[in-house]
Amino acid sequence: MKNILLIVIVLVSIHCTAQRGNSNVLYEKNGKIGIGTNTPDELLTVKGKIHTQEVIVDLQGAVAPDYVFEKYADGFSILKPSYQLISLPELDTFIKKHKHLPGVPSATDLDEEGMSLKEMNLLLLEKVEELTLYTLQQQKELEQLKSQVEQLSSKR
Repeated sequence: MKNILLIVIVLVSIHCTAQRGNSNVLYEKNGKIGIGTNTPDELLTVKGKIHTQEVIVDLQGAVAPDYVFEKYADGFSILKPSYQLISLPELDTFIKKHKHLPGVPSATDLDEEGMSLKEMNLLLLEKVEELTLYTLQQQKELEQLKSQVEQLSSKR
């Protein structure tokens, strides 16, 4: 299905290119297609904007960040045994030193290397799950403090 879609895109692009008489729009090299570039480095390389209604990214081989909650609920993670949620003070220190979240590429790295949508979406989901755990942790601490305040107030 994906190959058929790619062929249709290529044929439509060739047809449009031929109609406009602009032979620099579409380029093929070693089985790789370039649109707006003559140096395609992937199966399809587009130099410029792409307008679409939806993008579906296959997660082949990727580990969804269920390991965050797995570690929280079970005390260990089968999916990613090395995963460890850092403490908020450790997070604060890291952010002050590196100016970005742990595991997230720096702005310089993103400028130089770009990013994989699959990897970034999984990473952002991991960070959302970590934020959820930090919120739960803070809620528990808040409830404990409320309880202590109530106990102290009732002793008066």
